Amino acid sequence: MITILDYEINNLGSVAKAVKHLGFEAQCRRDLQGASKLIVPGVGAFGAAMEKLMPMRDEIRAFAASGKPVLGICLGMQLLFDSSEELGEFEGLGLLPGRVRYLPPAPGLKIPNIGWRSLAYRRSDGLGNGAIDGEQVYFVHSLYADPVDPSDVTATATHGIQFTATIQRGNVWGAQFHPEKSGAVGLRMLSKFLAC
Repeated sequence: MITILDYEINNLGSVAKAVKHLGFEAQCRRDLQGASKLIVPGVGAFGAAMEKLMPMRDEIRAFAASGKPVLGICLGMQLLFDSSEELGEFEGLGLLPGRVRYLPPAPGLKIPNIGWRSLAYRRSDGLGNGAIDGEQVYFVHSLYADPVDPSDVTATATHGIQFTATIQRGNVWGAQFHPEKSGAVGLRMLSKFLAC
């Protein structure tokens, strides 16, 4: 069973609809009982999200440690990391080594980064399977993930700086953008995770 994690601060509807559109069955749940894959969507602030996730943190870590696939989307990807500087200092789920940082300001640069941006792929596995450089996906974010190991990054995008757009370390996957709102490109990527 594919589980879309419901922690009361995330956008479940559009992700569930995309999963169903791709021909897969998923349930929105607050526990991981019977789950074969886990999707962690997210909107909002890191600290508020982690407050909701703390009672489930050990369960999520054990799920990932078992080798079952985990996908974080937008804020959900950021939550997979060790920590974030958003509105203070907060500990994350610790599934990916690294820190979440603010996009640096620059003259004429609008933050948050909202809109369609091109991807530059670094790897052809995972979410990059079947990808073409320059494909565009839809972002809404003010922070970005800064991983400890650059080889975990599977694609980047640019908004003032080059930042992590997709990441994969073993069974843990992440997309900073919203694949469920990114047309055929995003649906293709989501299908790669669902079929893994």
